[in-house]
Amino acid sequence: MKPDIVRFSNEMRQFGLAVVSAIAVLLAGGLLGAKTEEAYRQRSVEQAKVQADILAAGVAGALAFDDQKTVGENVAAIRRNPQIAAVGVYDVTGVLKARSAASGATGPPDRAPPSSARFHRNGVVVASPVIQQGVRLGEVYLRTAPETLSDTLRRHGGLALLVIMAVMALALLARNTAELQRRSAALEDANLRLLREMDEKARAEEALRQSQKMEALGQLTGGVAHDFNNLLTVIMGGLETIGRAAPPQVGDPTSARLHRARDMALQAAQRAATLTSRLLAFARRQPLEPRAIDVNRMVSGLAELMRSTLGEAVQVETVLGAGTWLTLADIGQLESALLNLAVNARDAMPDGGHLTIETANAALDDAYVAAQSEPVAAGQYVMLAVTDTGVGMDKQTLEHAVEPFFTTKEVGKGTGLGLSQVYGFVRQSAGHIRIYSELGEGTTVRLYLPRYRAAEVAPEERTDEALPGLLVGDETVLLVEDHDDLRAHSAGLLRELGYRVIETADGPAALAALEDNPDIALLFTDVVLPGGMNGRQVADQARARQPGLKVLFTTGYTRNAIVHNGALDPGVQLISKPYSFSELAAKVRRVLDQ
Repeated sequence: MKPDIVRFSNEMRQFGLAVVSAIAVLLAGGLLGAKTEEAYRQRSVEQAKVQADILAAGVAGALAFDDQKTVGENVAAIRRNPQIAAVGVYDVTGVLKARSAASGATGPPDRAPPSSARFHRNGVVVASPVIQQGVRLGEVYLRTAPETLSDTLRRHGGLALLVIMAVMALALLARNTAELQRRSAALEDANLRLLREMDEKARAEEALRQSQKMEALGQLTGGVAHDFNNLLTVIMGGLETIGRAAPPQVGDPTSARLHRARDMALQAAQRAATLTSRLLAFARRQPLEPRAIDVNRMVSGLAELMRSTLGEAVQVETVLGAGTWLTLADIGQLESALLNLAVNARDAMPDGGHLTIETANAALDDAYVAAQSEPVAAGQYVMLAVTDTGVGMDKQTLEHAVEPFFTTKEVGKGTGLGLSQVYGFVRQSAGHIRIYSELGEGTTVRLYLPRYRAAEVAPEERTDEALPGLLVGDETVLLVEDHDDLRAHSAGLLRELGYRVIETADGPAALAALEDNPDIALLFTDVVLPGGMNGRQVADQARARQPGLKVLFTTGYTRNAIVHNGALDPGVQLISKPYSFSELAAKVRRVLDQ
């Protein structure tokens, strides 16, 4: 028995020694394999980083000049390396500019990932910035092809037996580990979905806050502009009446002083009228008269005006895209928007600089519009860009750039309504505005207006103003205006022009006056009226009773009565408040003579 016990003890000792030896060999092999694998990964990452640096150097100049073709050529060239599975190049905003991937391989992500270099089970992934002279121009993304099984076996041939032994010894552990990995992957997927949902919710909340803020500002500024326009019409009209009734007396110092004071007051009132017009533009309450526009033709016509307006220190260049589509917009407002941007650019270049106006076709896809903080429709657009080489803006300034009364200029040098007017006009025209700027580099403002499909654009017709002596008349005008002072002022102007005027303050009174006076030739009515009827409803009922009646609307704040989708309804004649004596005379005569 004792020898058996001793033999068993020896066998157990030998078995234990064998187990310990096997474990020691396995551990040694594992350590050796780990060291070998670590060296391999470090070498693979360094090689991939070198490839990424080569790509970054090749596309730096192309990104600086937005040369899409050269970027694509560099991507195609580096993809010829069979070890490269996917390549992507992004601009400074993270937008993917060029991409390439091997057959069956996953392409680069749509947005630029954070800069990193890491070894992944599917290959090495490198995201490296593109920097030229200290300026970040974009980012390159590179992923190598995964290592083949034969390469792995060759590299780890000496450890193959130990791996087989480890697999056999740890089969149960491997099965448990697989289950743990499955659960871990499921948890990772759930976390990723949660993060995406949180990100989408944050973007939606930010878009809602921005929309609510801009809508509140628009309602406030629109209401203020409405009241101001009524007051300014009376003020400007009264100053003009003073000038007509008491012309300056030659040689009379008192008369000259009074007329200088009158002229200064009129100029101030006109500047106030311009400010209210910009407020209405931001509030998207200005009446637009859209028509098909060839932006290349329009920009060519504006270029000379800009050169003379901006001065010799600013070099103006136009880059007109070939085959640029038509757009549907109010040409007067679009020209004003471009001039506003040009003046802002000049102010940003106090020592002179270069101003470029560019036109091109553009397509905004679903990925782009989803990233915006305001509603934008995906589709085809006509793009107009104004780029300067001025001082630029920082991120905080950019966030407030289109808000009314926000300005970085010195006190007295700006109203803060230039960009807000442009923003309001573009949004009212179903368009989109995007501003790119860097301190010390300059600013680019891009306007996207929806494409309009039409055969061609007829040359713009210019209507010459009639001579003052031909703007009088003797017809009967029915005036409908609820503002007492403004009604009295407008009636006085019309009577001064020779018209017979019947004054009313609301819709029911106007319709009653129409019944009593069948000789009324023109209904001149405000759009916003008390008494349950707006100006459009009064006009419709008046024309039903007198089909040949001419109608002229006036308003300081357009609503849906005569404006839909930001544009005047077809056939509507409108004179916006505040209006001058000559503007009223010309408009009334033109409507009556139609």
